[in-house]
Amino acid sequence: MRNVAVALLISLLPYPALAQKPTALSPAQVAQEVRDYRMDNEDRIIRELNEFLSIPNIATDTSNIQKNAAHLVEMLEARGIETHLLPISGRGPVVFGKLITPEAKRTVMFYAHYDGQPVDAAAWTDGKPFEPALRDAAIEAGGKRIPFPENSAQRRAVYDNNWRIYARSSSDDKSPIVALLAAIDALRAKQIPLGVNLKVIFEGEEEAGSPNLQRTLELHKNLLGADLLITGDGPVHQSGRPLVFFGNRGILGFQMTTFGPIHALHSGHYGNWAPNPGFELARLLASMKSEDGHVLIESFYDDVVPLGTAEKKALEEMPNNDADLERELQFAKPEGGGKRLVELLQLPSLNIRGLRSAYVGEQAQNIVPEKAEAALDVRLVKGEDPDKKFEQVLAHIRKQGFYVTSAAPTREERLSHPYVVRVVKDAWNYRASRTSMELPVSKALVQLVQDTTGGTVVIAPTLGGSVPMYIFEDLGLPWIGVPIVNYDNHQHSSDENLRLGHFWRGMEIYGAILADLTW
Repeated sequence: MRNVAVALLISLLPYPALAQKPTALSPAQVAQEVRDYRMDNEDRIIRELNEFLSIPNIATDTSNIQKNAAHLVEMLEARGIETHLLPISGRGPVVFGKLITPEAKRTVMFYAHYDGQPVDAAAWTDGKPFEPALRDAAIEAGGKRIPFPENSAQRRAVYDNNWRIYARSSSDDKSPIVALLAAIDALRAKQIPLGVNLKVIFEGEEEAGSPNLQRTLELHKNLLGADLLITGDGPVHQSGRPLVFFGNRGILGFQMTTFGPIHALHSGHYGNWAPNPGFELARLLASMKSEDGHVLIESFYDDVVPLGTAEKKALEEMPNNDADLERELQFAKPEGGGKRLVELLQLPSLNIRGLRSAYVGEQAQNIVPEKAEAALDVRLVKGEDPDKKFEQVLAHIRKQGFYVTSAAPTREERLSHPYVVRVVKDAWNYRASRTSMELPVSKALVQLVQDTTGGTVVIAPTLGGSVPMYIFEDLGLPWIGVPIVNYDNHQHSSDENLRLGHFWRGMEIYGAILADLTW
């Protein structure tokens, strides 16, 4: 019944048989029309978002991830979007859709992912990552949980811009999908024709590294003809201002394990004699990075493709809010040797994403552990190859006197080498990608989003996160990022959230792109 009701509601919005408005609207005027529509339909939009968020969406949870794909098909087809599922064995399919406008001369493809990061429900304040919760502000600001407003014929539900929805994928990436579809609804209701053909690619494995996306898209190249791809993945700038970005970093992940005795030993009887893998790992990790954050691995920065004139100019013009971020995140001194955050995002980074050895806290034991483990990631920039970067890491480890193996060390290896480390590269790694800011479409999109938002947009050469845009680059498709969600959304962490004011503004931006983008 729910799906029928949604389809009936949307069927009342005729499209594409639209009456052209007497005069073409500017992007700002389109944004206002979308805003007017949204203010009359906030309850319906939020209900659709909440239904989507309520379906668990971990990439490896095959049953539920396929439910997400089926739900997406319903959402798309309710708008009259021709939809195809591009299957992936044992995983969620790639969901492809297209909406053709007869008069359109350009085709814009929109990319997002419908899977989310794994969850630890116990770490969430409300304990239920897939039951959307509404709060009147961010939890860190003392936000209290409130009920979703009731909507009736007598009283329309109204949502405050500062309210936040807490749920997995509320920001990353389900809300941009709903914002795009709601923007289509708004244009139809306001009889504003689409100025472009629209295609969508929604994948269900991005948080697992998109291991099957490239192969799947190459098998269906006939569907992918377009002039531009827009990704909605990622947050807006930390200043809260809208963001348009032209590059993203790639990623290399790997695990390291150092070894002590074959089993844990009493630290009183054997400490200071039996080698401690925790100290060995600590020394190895410390050798990789200087005190100011400069990576000490030989040739680590050699393959970086320098920024061009336009990219350098964009960096100079980006807001300098580092001091505000330091206060907000509560640390006294950043890494980087005095470079701004936006400058450091243009360079490869080395990060320890997790450490483990024996036990701490109430479970702490007086032992010499048998092993210590670390998980690391390298964010790659344009010009760097993941395999070559991994070899640089291995060469550095060997220079520190370690015997390196990719398998569990044998008895003979443990007895023959004083320092043994197992290093295993993650199954998925990929390179960075960047679109030229000098392309006509790049300039046109920036101008349009500026016009839509009153000239408040931040332009960034590269976003810090990793998204597999290199796949579309290889297909000859220029891509640009237009994220819409708040920067403090706890992406990839517990208490992921969406600030509604950003969501509403995202609808307006996407509506203006669909109506007015030309080049």
